Amino acid sequence: MNPHPSIAILFVLLTVGTCRANWPQFRGPGGSGVATADQPPPVAFGAEKNLLWKTALPTGHSSPCVWGDRIFLTAYDPARTKLETICIDRRSGKILWRRDAAADRIEKCHDIGSPASSTPATDGKSVFVYFGSYGLLAYDFEGAVLWQKPLPIAKTFMGFGSGTSPILADDRLIVDMHLDQESHLLAVRCKDGEALWKSPKPQFNGGWSTPLVWREGPDDLVGILNAGRFAAHDLKTGDERWWISGLPNQICATPVTADGLLFLTGTGVLGERENINLPPPFDELLAKHDANKDGKISTDELPESLLFADRKGTKGAGNMTLRRALLFGSDDKIKTFDRVEWGKMLEETTQFVKGDFMKTSTLAVRLGGKQDATTTHVAWTELKGVPEVPSPLLYRNRLYYVKNGGVFTCRDARTGQALFEERLDASGGYYASPVASGGRIYTASDRGQVTVIEAADTLKVVSRCDLNESVMATPAIVERMLIIRSAGHLWAFGESK
Repeated sequence: MNPHPSIAILFVLLTVGTCRANWPQFRGPGGSGVATADQPPPVAFGAEKNLLWKTALPTGHSSPCVWGDRIFLTAYDPARTKLETICIDRRSGKILWRRDAAADRIEKCHDIGSPASSTPATDGKSVFVYFGSYGLLAYDFEGAVLWQKPLPIAKTFMGFGSGTSPILADDRLIVDMHLDQESHLLAVRCKDGEALWKSPKPQFNGGWSTPLVWREGPDDLVGILNAGRFAAHDLKTGDERWWISGLPNQICATPVTADGLLFLTGTGVLGERENINLPPPFDELLAKHDANKDGKISTDELPESLLFADRKGTKGAGNMTLRRALLFGSDDKIKTFDRVEWGKMLEETTQFVKGDFMKTSTLAVRLGGKQDATTTHVAWTELKGVPEVPSPLLYRNRLYYVKNGGVFTCRDARTGQALFEERLDASGGYYASPVASGGRIYTASDRGQVTVIEAADTLKVVSRCDLNESVMATPAIVERMLIIRSAGHLWAFGESK
């Protein structure tokens, strides 16, 4: 492996053109999270240092999409119950235009989610957006509607909301459609939104990952990671070429590829196994919480402080109490357990935690498979240190990722060997994916703490910044400018000339 740009990055640059300042989709060029010119933004920045501008925005988790002097974002205005696309001048932070999407209703989302989570994509002439509540829209750079394609409202696991973003490849726009048994990977023509192909995936339809494009020999492929399976499709026809099965059940991260390897990450349905606190022994609970002294344990006697799943996020985001876990799927009807029933429940819970629903893994997969490549093309597998939401960052021969609690992991990309796994001293939840440029890695927590780390085999924190606003969106880096979306603002940091 070498530090040169990956095939995926080169492919995107060749197919959408070149520009001195591009971050044209979710996670930038080729979905890599690495700035093309590898020019670093400032190390030290904040509200009073190297701040070029700061613009107030409605809520949304979509990341900045940048072409030249234009920044594109999606947002949700709860006061108007409206979804919108926003265009901002990169030099001044001024809002140039904003356009509503005519959604009849807004999809249901997780409490920490947003109906504006999908990042726009651009080819330098048009900008394309996807809303799970509406479908696809295309605008020119002045905000005129080029075409719109209403699609069925997304149907996602537990009604947590859509999170996948559209990507561009050649003359087509690719989006992963989540519609239960009617789920499919969709390709439409960029110039008019006409459907080119649909590849059904009724059995593997869960997840929030964004598609990825790369080249194998003379052919261009597009892959999608869903719960339990990764599939590589022919970009021209949508036909499946090869797949990897037996993957984890919770898929949020987008894969990354370089130098003949593809990296996949996924976790259990409640994150890593270490998030789970097994229920206490019956006698311990009886002594502490048997309020009516009937010798049994009822769910209404269990305190809210007794956690089953602790995701280590801010303000308990994503946590599950033991009471809620025991009532799952029962319409909140009170349950009562005697000693035998509690023992049976504890045994079943232990098996659940050890089973496939809580499987966590990082896989390095060799490209070029044929049909089922599960046993032939997996180069290495690791089961620990996997983040639940952020995508992995492949940079200078190393694989980096950050997970809740501020745990930062670095692995040798060729072998999977752990080079380090350490805390950043920046706790909270992590939803934004790390990005890199100029030998530095930028990662942000949901508490608004941004940590700059040197790309190396040992952890070296270069600087820290606290924006005092939650950050859920992945930052963008263009021309030594760091662009970060927080809960209420878009920030641009750079050294003034």
